[in-house]
Amino acid sequence: MKKIALILTLTLIVSMNSILAQEKTKVTRFIIKTEYGNIKGFLYNETPRHRDNFIKLVNEGWYNNSPFHRIIRNFMIQGGQNADGRQDPGYKIPAEFSPVFFHKKGALAAARMPDQVNPKKESSGSQFYIVQGTPVDEQNLKSFSGRSGINYTPEQIKTYGTLGGTPHLDGAYTVFGEITEGFDEIAAVKTLPGDRPEKDLKMTIQILK
Repeated sequence: MKKIALILTLTLIVSMNSILAQEKTKVTRFIIKTEYGNIKGFLYNETPRHRDNFIKLVNEGWYNNSPFHRIIRNFMIQGGQNADGRQDPGYKIPAEFSPVFFHKKGALAAARMPDQVNPKKESSGSQFYIVQGTPVDEQNLKSFSGRSGINYTPEQIKTYGTLGGTPHLDGAYTVFGEITEGFDEIAAVKTLPGDRPEKDLKMTIQILK
């Protein structure tokens, strides 16, 4: 009986540890609704300040009817201002750079002011962009690496070579999530001088429970 009780106890401990491990790796998923369809993605737990700020703004309705105001084909799409015209909430977020997260196609990253006025590379409180980019061969990636000092892993090299992205932004802007589907059509819309969409392109973001 003691052996059976011990086995049951050990089984329970293993099960609890498994549940706790799953909770630790659980990510926050979201959906961006537009007239061109839904964009789905998730936030990285390893960038908690950006994650928590994004969740807060979404729950407060900051992004309701907010426009994608800048689209550059084969580069990125950007949005984040409030529907009433405010560019950001009036605060910045400290950078959360990680060599693990890079500007592959679909990366969700925080926009920011230039280095001249923002030497700490702090992120805008609400402005974000989604990377489109193009494939980057290993030779060009080595050139970017030489300038930035970033050493890419074989897997990252492969991803840039096949999926594509914008490696010249690595180490300069915080990547805090990624898009899993749904933004290619938006990235191809017609734009006016200044890269603004020809037609207003509004979004609403929802955190998925």
